Amino acid sequence: MNTDTMPMCAAELQERSQLRARSAVFSQEEGADSLDKLRQGVLDHFRCPEDFLHWTLNGDLNSGAEYFRFGTDVLCYGRTCLGSVESRLPSSPIDVANQTVLDQGRVGLPFDPNEIIDNLRLERYLHRPSSGFESALKKIYYWLRPLTNQAMRKRIKKFHARDWQELLFPHWPVDTTVENLCESLLLRSLQAQGVDRVPFVWFWPRGARGCVMMTHDVETEAGRDFCTQLLDMNDAFGIKSSLQIVPEGRYAVPPRLLEMIRARGCEVGIQDLNHDGRLFDNRDEFQRRAARINRYGRNYGAKGFRAAVLYRNPEWFDQLDFSFDMSMPNVAPLDPQRGGCCTVMPYFIGKILELPVTTVQDYTLFHLLNERSIALWQTQVELILKKHGLASFIVHPDYIQERDTRTVYEALLRYLGDLRETTSLWFALPREVDSWWRARSQMSVTRDGNSWRIEGAGAEQATLAFAKNVNGKLVYDLTPVSAASANLRVQ
Repeated sequence: MNTDTMPMCAAELQERSQLRARSAVFSQEEGADSLDKLRQGVLDHFRCPEDFLHWTLNGDLNSGAEYFRFGTDVLCYGRTCLGSVESRLPSSPIDVANQTVLDQGRVGLPFDPNEIIDNLRLERYLHRPSSGFESALKKIYYWLRPLTNQAMRKRIKKFHARDWQELLFPHWPVDTTVENLCESLLLRSLQAQGVDRVPFVWFWPRGARGCVMMTHDVETEAGRDFCTQLLDMNDAFGIKSSLQIVPEGRYAVPPRLLEMIRARGCEVGIQDLNHDGRLFDNRDEFQRRAARINRYGRNYGAKGFRAAVLYRNPEWFDQLDFSFDMSMPNVAPLDPQRGGCCTVMPYFIGKILELPVTTVQDYTLFHLLNERSIALWQTQVELILKKHGLASFIVHPDYIQERDTRTVYEALLRYLGDLRETTSLWFALPREVDSWWRARSQMSVTRDGNSWRIEGAGAEQATLAFAKNVNGKLVYDLTPVSAASANLRVQ
């Protein structure tokens, strides 16, 4: 049954009828296969019963990808069934939401949701043509970098980021386009089926309303030597963290450093190979370096990887022998490599789980934005928690040794400590987030008489939640838990 309540003219009614007819042409076999492909991204996000997601395409997809809107708060990039929408940023993309058909429990869509989600998460919307000039400039910069001081590097990076406020997409300071799209699609499924709620596996263990993850990239010898003091600061506020080590070129990595990190309940990760900014210059060089990076990962007992300066090419991550990666920013207008994955949740890139960086780095905050407060971090955390997402931080021991920056970091720790007392958050190491999200990805919600239950390994840590249609908006309902019960470890 069509749930639209706005009156439609005859032309609109005819168009809707044609869309329904095109949706009906799928054979039963083709429809099942297409359905699995269409709904996978939303299913991965919610882990709800598959029967609640019945989608079809309204026709054949165009050959070319373009920008379009799906409602007011979702900017998409991909192909549609509508012919060329001829829309390029910064012009106003058309809104295709009114081309959605709700009929007999199914949702007819003018685009492939899974394609759109992949295009966002993997930054396929960026149109990055290879530029020999840009590549040469980067090589020159990293060749000359040892001869520069921090003031010179800061001026260069400020010049590179000079137009950052003109960028319209992804949305600064936090982009939740993927979450908004998933919620909008699930809401339409509820409307099409005439039900008011759907059960799903809550995002975090024991009903935690969000997750906080602290990481530290150790870039210099001075940063390495400051690690003990850094962990002392963290311990004063009860926060454990992951330290990413550069295995070659930057500084010696004595075994006692790795032992100290683990002995203090923290985690060791690998950061790049030698931090020269050239890891992703070409595929052959990347494969050569990835083999060495993988060996360091095994030798260090590291499950996680992060590329230097957040340079990245997610299409090549299959060469990395790690359980998870932490190189994808949520939104990166001030970074050397711009873009962003537009989500505040973990997601899989092939076999690797991506734990996106969802808050601004300390270097950017201190040296490009010239901020000496935690106001931006607070704003980002609030926006992330509205979507019950992962608030992940990068703070370098190299950049918080001065009194002013150290004071700001201590203020962040104090803020997070206070937040833990008032909100049921899960403070976790990256390996724990990886373990939980992998377990959750295998869980399912099944009927249990007149109710529902979660099945799968680790289900005892999971919480059954409901996504509800309340006056045309999707809201979440789950059993309240205390802040103390959410502060747990999932091994």
